[in-house]
Amino acid sequence: MLVFPNCKINLGLHIVRKRKDSYHDLETVFYPLQIRDALEILEWKGPEQKQEATYSIGGIHFSVSGSEIPVDANENLCVKACQLLKRDFPQILDIRLHLHKSIPIGAGLGGGSADAAFTLCLLNEKFNLGISLHDLQSYASQIGSDCPFFILNQPAYARGRGEILEKIELDLSGYSFLLLYPRISISTAMAFSKLRLSGTVNSVKDIVQAPIESWKDSLRNDFEPMVFNEFPELLGIRESLYQSGAIYASMTGSGSAIYGIFKKNALPDLFKDKEYLQMKIV
Repeated sequence: MLVFPNCKINLGLHIVRKRKDSYHDLETVFYPLQIRDALEILEWKGPEQKQEATYSIGGIHFSVSGSEIPVDANENLCVKACQLLKRDFPQILDIRLHLHKSIPIGAGLGGGSADAAFTLCLLNEKFNLGISLHDLQSYASQIGSDCPFFILNQPAYARGRGEILEKIELDLSGYSFLLLYPRISISTAMAFSKLRLSGTVNSVKDIVQAPIESWKDSLRNDFEPMVFNEFPELLGIRESLYQSGAIYASMTGSGSAIYGIFKKNALPDLFKDKEYLQMKIV
């Protein structure tokens, strides 16, 4: 069975407060975009299969292609998702799990969380586990704060650590997107450690219901001041997107990908001289 986990962008990101458990309460709108990895799960039939696993533990035989993943296989979120379900569902047989990685890592696009969430859904379908949507989200929340979103995989207003989700009506299919990834990987833990809380603002949920032309002046990502100070190149990318006609441009998550939203089929041809990964949705 083969699926294609997609990424997300954050439309606004407001850090509300630091919690006693060292996490932060936040609010944001998650919006899915069709920039995708590929994930395949097969029943394991031994090393005679065409491509042997590069990592095996507890009946999980895992391999990766595409972009390099800079973590040990036993820390991969797909593997953790498999282990989580195999603990509660012994009917899950030994599996062959292959991930082809295309979504940039450390970019704020949620690719690892998407891979884990799609792993949960794929195992649920393949082995007829009968896990409800609510329970899938509960499993996902044990893996990462934004994992539950990818079980829903629809525009959603997120609160808490990002796991409290409310579906919202938001359709941006009438616009084109340009995402630029300058191959800078930003640690989420580092970004939170240097974050300065900026006080009360209007709810992100309310702001995105207003016309998109008003977002530039009201929809903000609280990580941008700190990250742009550390990496001025990212601020330059955002400003270049605006100068090229973006209706709205922002960093997603804690960075480092920057996206611009443009009128349909009006994407500029930017940064030809830069080794940036450019991703377009027209």
